[in-house]
Amino acid sequence: MKTFNLHVQSATQYIYADNVISFIGEDSTGSFGILANHERMMTAMDYGLARYQLQDGGWIFLALPGGILYFAKNHLYLSTRHFLQDEDYQRISKGLLEQLLKEEEALRELKDSLAHLEQEMFRRLWQIGQLGSQTV
Repeated sequence: MKTFNLHVQSATQYIYADNVISFIGEDSTGSFGILANHERMMTAMDYGLARYQLQDGGWIFLALPGGILYFAKNHLYLSTRHFLQDEDYQRISKGLLEQLLKEEEALRELKDSLAHLEQEMFRRLWQIGQLGSQTV
């Protein structure tokens, strides 16, 4: 069976796998699969799980918050902010859920901080306006 090489990279991680039979991922158009000798392609991956199958028949799952996939000359390159990899679907699903909850909490904290900053800016602008009207 024909195979290809897989490169998954983030700012702090890199994995390489040869003898990959297939890759299954999802982008904005839906699920797609890649086999060896696929034509050159590039797509933006969606948040979620992807998986690839090695020649020995085992599946390996990748949890990622989106990324850019590029396939050319029998090499698949996947660049993402960070990722989790595991052979166990239940374990990686749990890891993905924990990661999603952590990112949602960080986003909520950022929104709260921005709202507080906005309120403080309006308060100070109002104070400046009050000082300006007193000197007239």
